[in-house]
Amino acid sequence: MARLSAILVTAIWLVVAGLPSADMALAQSTAPAQRSENPGELPSPALLDSLSRAMAAPDGFEDVFDAQVWLLDMQSRLARRQPEAYPSRRARLALLERVHAEARRAQLPPELVLALIDVESRFQPDAVSSAGALGLMQVMPFWKAEIGRPQDDLHDIDTNLRYGCTILAHYLKREHGDWTSALARYNGSLGRTIYPEQVMQAWFTRWWIDR
Repeated sequence: MARLSAILVTAIWLVVAGLPSADMALAQSTAPAQRSENPGELPSPALLDSLSRAMAAPDGFEDVFDAQVWLLDMQSRLARRQPEAYPSRRARLALLERVHAEARRAQLPPELVLALIDVESRFQPDAVSSAGALGLMQVMPFWKAEIGRPQDDLHDIDTNLRYGCTILAHYLKREHGDWTSALARYNGSLGRTIYPEQVMQAWFTRWWIDR
């Protein structure tokens, strides 16, 4: 309890202070579909700090021209993939703009984040799993308490993307760029490859772009 209290105090302080190193923080985060990697193990202080900083960071959108080109391409793909959930071009572009911004903030490929969302929730922001994971990226509610932000709404698209991208980036760094292991940690299935293979297949077949 003493350790957890210290972590929460640090997290709350980071939120209040609004530390500016959002890009570095987001590059250090990622959650499983979300349970602790080992039973009884608390999330690492590094991950909790990353989440706290990320949630306090301002919005931003770099490389506007490239992003606009990307948005036009991806919105047509999303229209084919989920015509009922996002029937209007405006709705698709609004979602994709947020995905692009949060993925870039976390130094993740936006197309990979789209693939993960595709597998996790089929782009349904109100999705709830049998385990209680919420929203587009199926974030578990326990993360809110861990970083001292119980007020956060994980069905809110911006909030969900910020959590999910931060958590995924953390695991990618922890696994030294190994997508299979990072995705397995995100899903809470480290040591198995079914989930990573599903996400990678969605990435390569539906969301991949050549750079």
